[in-house]
Formats: sequence, C-alpha cells, structure tokens
Amino acid sequence: MIFLCIFIPFLSFFFMGKPFQGILCLLLQITLIGWLPASLWAVFVYFSYKLDKQHKELLEAQNKD
Repeated sequence: MIFLCIFIPFLSFFFMGKPFQGILCLLLQITLIGWLPASLWAVFVYFSYKLDKQHKELLEAQNKD
C-alpha cells in the first residue's frame, strides 16, 4: 500500500474509503510540483487510517471482556 501511496496517491484514498480526498489529491498531483505533497499526504493518511483501525480493534476487544 505504501508503493501505491507514493506512485498513485489519489488511488490509495479510494481504497481507504475517502473518495473526496482522492479527488482533491488527484487535482493536486496533476501538476508535477504537487506530486510530492500529494504522495506525502497519502502516506500520512494511510498511517493514520491504519492506526485508527488498530485503535478500533483494541476498543472492540476491550468491550468484549
């Protein structure tokens, strides 16, 4: 997924279920200068999404007990 975030940043947002951010990222990465910020943004959001998912799983596990 990191490979996807770096080379096709807008597509990674669609896989994470964030279509509006994906469209905004696509508009940003259309320019050559905007490619780097779009890639960094996608990587940051991916790690944030992954961390939120882990927190949700942890809370669900605690609530079961």
